[in-house]
Amino acid sequence: MAGTHPEVLQGILVVELGTMVTAPLAGMLLGDMGARVIKVELPGTGDPFRGHGGGLYSPPFVAYNRGKESLQLDLRSDEGRGDLARLLASADVVIENFRPGVMERMGFDAARLAELNPRLIRASITGFGKDGPYQSRPSYDSVTMALSGMASLLLDRQDPHVTGPTIADNITGMYAAQGVLGALVRRADTGLGGHVEVNMLEASISFVPDAFAQYHRADVVSTPNTRVAISQSYALVCGDGRLVALHMSSVDKFWRGLLSVIGRPELAEDERFATPAGRRANYAALRSILSGIFLGQDRADWIAALAEAEVPAAPVHDIDEVANDPQVRHLGTFAFSEHPAMGKVTGIKSPITIDAERREELVPPPVLGADSKALAQEFGLTSVA
Repeated sequence: MAGTHPEVLQGILVVELGTMVTAPLAGMLLGDMGARVIKVELPGTGDPFRGHGGGLYSPPFVAYNRGKESLQLDLRSDEGRGDLARLLASADVVIENFRPGVMERMGFDAARLAELNPRLIRASITGFGKDGPYQSRPSYDSVTMALSGMASLLLDRQDPHVTGPTIADNITGMYAAQGVLGALVRRADTGLGGHVEVNMLEASISFVPDAFAQYHRADVVSTPNTRVAISQSYALVCGDGRLVALHMSSVDKFWRGLLSVIGRPELAEDERFATPAGRRANYAALRSILSGIFLGQDRADWIAALAEAEVPAAPVHDIDEVANDPQVRHLGTFAFSEHPAMGKVTGIKSPITIDAERREELVPPPVLGADSKALAQEFGLTSVA
């Protein structure tokens, strides 16, 4: 039916034993494609992300848990683990981001899972992998970004402080969802489940392949300016104090279009900037020139002129401006739903369309234990809180 997401994972039952970001994001992405996702949570407190900012329905929790069912089970008890076994016997996928060995200590090693359900796919997300010298260390987003080298591409060494959104966590969740999809495709041929393993360290390294190619192929150790100089990317302050971003790559048309817009055609003959290699080598000097020029007009004027000249550019939106951008409004990126207890919830639709369709209505995240009684009846669970 037009306007509804093709439920490509309809009939797939995912049990999520995840907290914080990585596993919850993987579960949410599978849910966006039609899977049924049951989130198993600790009685009383649930996913620790629930309590960020007070209460049990924080913005971080809302961000990664739409469309799920919440089941309270105490996996520290024999009864709770027994109920989990009953649930996994009917599931297609179980996603967990425990430290290595936790599932095994709870009695859910590979042999037990295969006995319970030979079609079950287990997705395990760890910080550093299942073994090795860092196996037992705790890992969070900033730790992994540092170890993977990604942070060195973002931090100012003269004034180093962590900024910006969650990156390593999100990357890892996306790779985990990708791994589950691959395992589901294989299961369609073999009838058997399997074990998908993703760790934050390798996921983060994998996300910046260009920096490692620069090192191994050209002996260049990338810095925060390496990629932006190659791609000729700039963020510039305009006359009204607002920011504009440019990305010209090595395309001569974009370079000459920019010179036309700023009224400086003579820069094309400047030996420092005459070639892409020159502009890359003299990135700082060109950035200084452009910075002075862009202070001469307001952002809206620059955006209009750059668009007319077909120079890749965009306003640097603050988060509260994004939803009102004409293209974002046209795409209908945001969806709004009403939770009976928690009020209006804003969600972001899946960026994936299949046959030009995607899910238009998003189910808000559940309150803690919202579905416990119904799930207990459905699956014959006995210890539900």
